[in-house]
Amino acid sequence: MRVSVFTPDDLALVKGGPQQRRDYLDDALVAARPRQLHVRQTVERILRQRAMLLRQSGGLASPEVLATLDVWDEELASAGSALIDARETFLAELEPLASQAFQGLTRRQDELRLVYERSFSGDLRTALNRSRRDDLRRGTTTIGPQRDEILIVAGGLDARTRLSQGLQRCATLALRLAAHGAVTVAAGCRPVLLLDDAFSELDEATTRALLTELPAGQAVLTTAGPVPAGAHPAEVVRLAAGALV
Repeated sequence: MRVSVFTPDDLALVKGGPQQRRDYLDDALVAARPRQLHVRQTVERILRQRAMLLRQSGGLASPEVLATLDVWDEELASAGSALIDARETFLAELEPLASQAFQGLTRRQDELRLVYERSFSGDLRTALNRSRRDDLRRGTTTIGPQRDEILIVAGGLDARTRLSQGLQRCATLALRLAAHGAVTVAAGCRPVLLLDDAFSELDEATTRALLTELPAGQAVLTTAGPVPAGAHPAEVVRLAAGALV
């Protein structure tokens, strides 16, 4: 069963480091295109093996180390490029959905742009060769899909550092709603939407806007306060002191 989830911790999608945004994109990509799971797992396996080799080398470029690096670099260039291409294509599909949701939540005309920023220039195989000396010295793979960034820009401003927390929360919700919409189109059916305490830090106007933006289908909303006005739930379940009341 496909499920789209928003939790209070999701604010890290906008405020946190690049890993949070890469995971968001990869999770949505795999949900929409399950065959990409194999590509993602292949890249992760290669990176683990390459990192182990770099650590064991002690920074020395012996013939044996270089020969083995050649093998891993060839595999990483192939699988890593495939993952990056899939990410960039899918991000282009997410961007208009996220921008539309952001405008609906904020009641502003500011576009939400999603920009994929590679950690290298040119093709990955050449970039790995250029970074090999630095990789050996540092004992880690310094470029590749595991180092790429997804920039979130709202109204021309970097969402991570230039937006208020309220707008950052709206951007986060927009990202989740965009992924939900993209997966719905790709899968041909609507995932269950779980919103955990999504209303706790929203003002009344934004709460109304979020309820308006909720897609059709089954949604489960949790709140520590009263049921938000305009929610009109089919059923309300109350929990107090660990028991249903």
